[in-house]
Amino acid sequence: MQTCSSVPRRAAWLVLALSGLLLQGCAESAAPVPQPRLFESDFQGAAKQCTVPKPQLTPGKETAVEMTLGNDGGWCAISVANGGAPYDTGLLTEPPAHGSVYIHPVGKATRIDYTPDSRFAGRDAFVVKLLPGSPVLRVSVAVTR
Repeated sequence: MQTCSSVPRRAAWLVLALSGLLLQGCAESAAPVPQPRLFESDFQGAAKQCTVPKPQLTPGKETAVEMTLGNDGGWCAISVANGGAPYDTGLLTEPPAHGSVYIHPVGKATRIDYTPDSRFAGRDAFVVKLLPGSPVLRVSVAVTR
């Protein structure tokens, strides 16, 4: 036989047990992983003609890449990633003779943008070393008008 005082006590224990289970579930859930931010400005200004393969980089090794672009004032980009994340930094070890290079993270990758000098047409080249892992990217560029 139940008394009136045992019913609230059982209900209180039940609420306490369920609260503990709910709190335990909250404690075990992983914190959300922040997603890299992409900005519209990261995708504006590209050359209309830009051909470059997606290189497969190996730590400590050099990889050669051939880039072809038209000189309309825009950039041509090589996108590389370090296991699904951008590299910590990129070092321009040999700058181009007829253009500029901008190395920066875009989303989950590192993007290496080459912009030829105004009215330049011909051959150019540059070398980038990425960290960590020290893969080297040797880029040969063919610029057309």
